[in-house]
Amino acid sequence: MASIIIKAGSEDFLQRHHPWIFSGAVKEPAEPVHNGETVTVLSSQGRWLASGAYSPHSQIRVRVWSFDQDEEITETFFRGRLARALQIRAPLLATGALTACRMVNAESDGLPGLIVDRYGDFLVCQFLAAGTEYWKPVIVEQLASLLSVKGIFERSDTETRQMEGLEPRTGVLFGEEPPDLVEIREEDIRIFVDIRRGQKTGFYLDQRENRKTVSAFAKDCEVLNGFAYTGGFGLWALRGGARHVTNIDTSSEARRLSERNLGLNAMDDRNVTHVEGDVFKVLRKYRDSRRQFDLIILDPPKFVASRRQLIAGCRGYKDINLLALKLLRPGGLLFTFSCSGHVAPALFQKIVADAALDAGRDVQILGYLGQSSDHPIALNFPEGHYLKGLICKVL
Repeated sequence: MASIIIKAGSEDFLQRHHPWIFSGAVKEPAEPVHNGETVTVLSSQGRWLASGAYSPHSQIRVRVWSFDQDEEITETFFRGRLARALQIRAPLLATGALTACRMVNAESDGLPGLIVDRYGDFLVCQFLAAGTEYWKPVIVEQLASLLSVKGIFERSDTETRQMEGLEPRTGVLFGEEPPDLVEIREEDIRIFVDIRRGQKTGFYLDQRENRKTVSAFAKDCEVLNGFAYTGGFGLWALRGGARHVTNIDTSSEARRLSERNLGLNAMDDRNVTHVEGDVFKVLRKYRDSRRQFDLIILDPPKFVASRRQLIAGCRGYKDINLLALKLLRPGGLLFTFSCSGHVAPALFQKIVADAALDAGRDVQILGYLGQSSDHPIALNFPEGHYLKGLICKVL
């Protein structure tokens, strides 16, 4: 097994068991190492520190598999890590009220670069790093052994793969081809999901608990659901007794699926307006026409994908929250989110506070929101806390 040596003075983060080793902290190996191959990580004095997957194309040069010197990276290792992750989620799926769930959450489950989501009888996997790509056949075999599913589908079609020197891939890895739409349940809400072409792995599973929270505040409200995708927040708002929901999204495919989800739940489509368009432009139009709402939900896509985009992305978050705050009636509620990992919770709160100041509104924070419990955050990997949300009330 090849060895990677950490430069002197660069070992502190490994002592805290952070699973990423950046290129600037390592001496490049003297011998060739294949993309994704397991390497031993040594201190500058030759002391064993960790074992991990080597990625010569990435700024994250090594993703750590284990900090235990006695733990070999074999099929047994992957079966154990997968079984542990699945056991954590077992209570969520036990009653049958929930049929979609994140089963493996990458670094926070000790499997860097691996996402596994369950949608009914199908698993959707993303192999986002060189190490998980290298071990893909083993991982798929173990998943098929540990879970009774009809099929395992790959959605490794993100830009992250390019940074790892990997081509995008999609397709069946095990069992059956998934149907065009898979039906899932969140308690008594039913939702069609397109796992082959939809956003992320098909649906925003990380917002499950927040959708339910919106329902508790929605009674008799006129609701605006910005960046609505296939209408998940809107469905839960209607379940909570919302008077009317306006769903806004740029995608015609998402709008059609949102309409189908209404029918699937036997909800009256007269209580919903679907607007296909840019959310920023639509909200400016509503502002100019002095339209108002009782509850607004903002769940935008990632505005900050890298540190270089931080200033522009923060400006985008401020602008969209400023528009929303101007559209709320007195006493109105804003559920606002950021899924950008580079935007820290304190920074996001400051952005919303600045938006409130510019909007001339006095605003209270009623609560803080985050990702659902099937998206755990390992304490040694704070980057896993990517989803931040605020419940704000206009006084």
